[in-house]
Amino acid sequence: MANEDLGPAKRRKRTPEAARLEALAAARALLLEGGPNAVTLKAVGEAIGMSHANVIHHFGSAAGLQSALMGAMVRDLADALTEAVDHVRSDDAAFRRLVDMVFDAFSQGGAGYLAAWIALSGDLSQLDPVRETVRSLVLAIKDKFADLADDETAVERITSVVLFIALSAFGDAVIGAPLRGMLGRAPDATRAIVAQLLPSFLV
Repeated sequence: MANEDLGPAKRRKRTPEAARLEALAAARALLLEGGPNAVTLKAVGEAIGMSHANVIHHFGSAAGLQSALMGAMVRDLADALTEAVDHVRSDDAAFRRLVDMVFDAFSQGGAGYLAAWIALSGDLSQLDPVRETVRSLVLAIKDKFADLADDETAVERITSVVLFIALSAFGDAVIGAPLRGMLGRAPDATRAIVAQLLPSFLV
C-alpha cells in the first residue's frame, strides 16, 4: 500500500482541484500496485492525508472515485495514442517507435490494468473516448503507406496491425513480466517480436 513504510500522509489544506488530482494519482498508484480491489476510499485517504469523509465529499462514493479514475486514465490513454498517431504521420516514425509508445501507454500509464478492470466490470462504454483515436491511428498508418491506398484489403490489413499491437500491449502489461521470466526472455522481448512481425501485415 502507498506510504506503507512512512505511515499515513499528514493532512494539509489544499484546493478542491488539487485534492482531486492527488486522490486520483494515489488511486492510480494503488491500482497498479494492488489491482482494482486496492482502490478504496480509506486507502486513498490514508495515502494523501485526507479523511474518509473528505474523499467522499470530492467523489461521492467509492464508485464515484473509481469512475473518475477510469475517466482520467482513459483520457491519458487517448492522449498517448494521439501522440502515436502524430509519430506515424511524421517521416521518421518507425514500427518499433509506434510499438514502444503503445506498450508504454498500457504499462507505464496503467492502461493495461484499466482495460482489464473495465472489461471485468462489463461497462465497455468507458472506452468510448479512445474509439476515435484508434480510428485515427488506422488512417495514419494507411496514409504512411500510400501504396496501400488502392488495395482493397488495406483497411483490413491495417486494422490487423492496430489490433495486434493493442492486444499484445494489453497482454504484456497484465501478465508479460512473469511470462517473460518463465521463458527467460528480455524485458523488451514482446515489443521486439511485435515490431518484427508488423511489416508482414502490409506486404
